[in-house]
Amino acid sequence: MRLLFAGTPQVAVPSLEALIASRHEVVAVLTRADAPAGRGRRLVPSPVRVAAEEAGIPVITDPPRGEEFLARLRELAVDAAPVVAYGHLLRPDVLAVPRHGWVNLHFSVLPAWRGAAPVQRAVIAGDEVTGATTFLLDEGMDTGPVLGTLTETVRPRDTAGDLLDRLSRAGAGLLVASLDALEEGSAQPQPQPADGVSIAPKLTPADAFVDFRVPALAVDRLVRGCTPAPGAWTTLPAGDGQATRLGLGPVVPRPDVTDLSPGELRAGKKEVLVGTATHAVQLGDVQPVGKRPMAAADWARGARPAEGTVLGAAR
Repeated sequence: MRLLFAGTPQVAVPSLEALIASRHEVVAVLTRADAPAGRGRRLVPSPVRVAAEEAGIPVITDPPRGEEFLARLRELAVDAAPVVAYGHLLRPDVLAVPRHGWVNLHFSVLPAWRGAAPVQRAVIAGDEVTGATTFLLDEGMDTGPVLGTLTETVRPRDTAGDLLDRLSRAGAGLLVASLDALEEGSAQPQPQPADGVSIAPKLTPADAFVDFRVPALAVDRLVRGCTPAPGAWTTLPAGDGQATRLGLGPVVPRPDVTDLSPGELRAGKKEVLVGTATHAVQLGDVQPVGKRPMAAADWARGARPAEGTVLGAAR
């Protein structure tokens, strides 16, 4: 089949590469426009654009609306349009153009975790199993009929980044198989069940704030679910009632340490512990404002936090 691939971030690249290697023809790639990044705020192309141009595939960065875009889409005469984390909503007139529709790869087992952050929300919720789903896009938010699914175990120390990397690679094969089935006429799209619906809105910086007054298990899950983005953080007292931000990497639960109150910091030569509502957690990497991530023990040696310092007391 002739395909238009729509995607933007790095997690979409394995699917693009798998489609290029498949029996189908990727005739064009639709991706978000170059975006400012870094301190210099220079325009940087999306990972999907970079991969497409390296493969010699034409790239479209225009928003998917208006008569000019529709005309270009029709000229491509694509049979289907696979989508992975593209980042734009598609209007009904756009959805109607490919004869086999727009086939979305979503990183959950639908109808669980519909929305922008399914992997992060699954880790934060403590799900033991998640997966990926291919489905036909409709006007709803991840509500279209399902073509195929796969499952993936959430490992005890998985960050959202770890889990998303595995799902992006496994999901690429699922996407190719779903397109093969559509071409062969063997695909049987199934409506999503009405039960088991959950929503996964995009995580904001406020969502990533670590409040140590909750159990250690919840702290651990939140930090792993926010790694690498948007990045978990808490606050460190800075004097005069002020607080400064401290970024947090994954922590290690320490059920053997129960004598610290929630947020209370204990800095040793080789480890930094923080109390929670249950038992302590050991900090991994931390990131003070304006600095690179560093081992928590290295940070503590330089910062010399006072005895009894409480993290997360104000923000």
